[in-house]
Formats: sequence, structure tokens, C-alpha cells
Amino acid sequence: MSEPLRLEQHIVKQAIDWTLRLQNNTGNRGLLQQCEHWRAAHGDHELAWQRVQTLNAELSANLSAQPGTRYTLETSAQRLGRRKALKLLSGMLVLGSATWLGSEANPLLDWTSDYATAVGEHKRWTLADGSRLDLNTHSAVDLAVGPQVRQLHLKRGELMLHCANADIPWQVRSLDTVLQANDAQLTVRRDDHCTRLGVITGRVAIHVPGRTVQWAEPGQHYRVDRSGAVLAQPPDMDMQAWAEGLIVTRGMRLDAFLGEVSRYRPGHLGYDADVADMRLSGVFRLADTDALLQVLTQTLPLTVRYRTRWWASVQRRV
Repeated sequence: MSEPLRLEQHIVKQAIDWTLRLQNNTGNRGLLQQCEHWRAAHGDHELAWQRVQTLNAELSANLSAQPGTRYTLETSAQRLGRRKALKLLSGMLVLGSATWLGSEANPLLDWTSDYATAVGEHKRWTLADGSRLDLNTHSAVDLAVGPQVRQLHLKRGELMLHCANADIPWQVRSLDTVLQANDAQLTVRRDDHCTRLGVITGRVAIHVPGRTVQWAEPGQHYRVDRSGAVLAQPPDMDMQAWAEGLIVTRGMRLDAFLGEVSRYRPGHLGYDADVADMRLSGVFRLADTDALLQVLTQTLPLTVRYRTRWWASVQRRV
């Protein structure tokens, strides 16, 4: 039996959102027509919709066999609101179904996280203590505040934290490291096998189990994994610019640049091998990645080929 087609996580999230909105607004024909328009816009939309409805039906069937359970969950959803109710429901929905429903990541991660962004989205929050949190594209964090520590758990993606000065330190947890600061501004990016730290202001303590604590100073960048923290060379891209909706490069390889751009757009963005080592410097806006790619063709001898709206390839201009 072939494996089911994987779907982009943001599409799965949209399908779940439409399901909840329709359930909470039964009889709203205008909303129903909007949903039908969304389903018809792309084949993946309809596929995600059908899978969510199937899981929803399975969940309903399982709950009907347990008297009182359906009533408890439905009234809880009304009492708690959508996001908190989803934290209650998602454990049941995701169990055994995440891979089938969406992509390799948990398709309900956005719903079950305290703060999250979709692909191509940037958000900023002012926290209760006055600290500022920015999340880059396709990122998710959980927040825990106690009498001894303020902690962010970076579950996916990239954040920027501007710590408000306080006696209680901030901690950022990611993979095998905990980063701690009292009065600092830092960026933290979680990759597949490591965490990348950039210090803008202040000092940051790097804690790795079994290793001596290291201190990162302003302007420094570190690569951190379970073996420890290694001081990295200054990047060829401004690590703060995404918070202003920009990519700012300085002699950056084109393959690395396109790898960054691909984080901000759904679908496939490829390139031919003979353009990979071209170098690029400039300021590019992330709000519209198709427009960004067209600007790229005005900067370098390149062209962009589209098979579909979601499949693009950068090639040398003939």
C-alpha cells in the first residue's frame, strides 16, 4: 500500500479552522460558501478538508461509545474558547494520526503551542513582564513563568527575545541546551540537529548537560548541540532583519539564500547546480516571495521557472 500524500502544515491548520468555524456557526451560508471557495482553490485544500472530516467522524464515533464524554468536550469548548479547547482535544485527535493528516511535523502544533506562526508569517508580542517576543516563519513556542524563572520552550523555528530587566532570569530551551539571560536581546534558531544563538545586547549563559557553562557576548554567534557550544563565524546574513520583514545579505551564496527564502513560502523552491555558488548582496522584502524572486532576476543573470504556483526553480538566464 502506498503512503498517503503529505500536506503542508498550514493547509491542515486552515482545514481544522474552517471545521471549527462552521461547527460554531451552523446555518451561516455565507461562511459555508467561503469555505467551499477555499476548498476549490487547490487540490490540497480539498484533500486536507476530507482528512479532517474523516478524523472528526472517527473521534465522534469513539466518543459516542462513552456516555457523557461528548457533552463534556463540547461544553468545555464553549467555556474555554477555541485555542484552549484544542489543547484538550488535540491529544485525542493527533494520537496515531499526525503523519497521515499532514506533514512530518505535528499538524496541530500551532494550535497546542502558546505562541506560533504559519509559513511566511512573522508575529510580535509584548509579554506580561514587558519583554518582547518575535517569532519568525513557521515557529512555535511554549511559555512558562514561575517565581524562580521565566522560560520559553522553542519547539520549532526561530525567535527573538528582548528581555525586560528583572531579578527573575529568562531561559530559552531548545533541543539539548538552555540559554539564560537577565537583561539581553538574543535570537535563537532551532535547526534539525543544533541550536543557533546570536547575541545582540547583554550576555547569555549557554547550558549544555555535562558541559561547563559558556558565556556569549554581544555580537557573537554560537552553534550549540549536545557536544557543547562552538563560536561560529559571523553569518553572511543579518540574523535580526527577519523581525522587520527583510533578508539582508552580504556576499551570500545563492543556494544558501534560496534555502532561506524557501522557509517563507509553501511548496518547492529549487535551483540548478550551476547557479548555486553565485554570490548575492542586498536587501530583500519577505512579504511577497514571488516578487522577491523577480527582484533576484534583476540582480543576477537568472530566471525563475514555474510549473505551478507552488513549484518554482531558479535557473541561469540563457
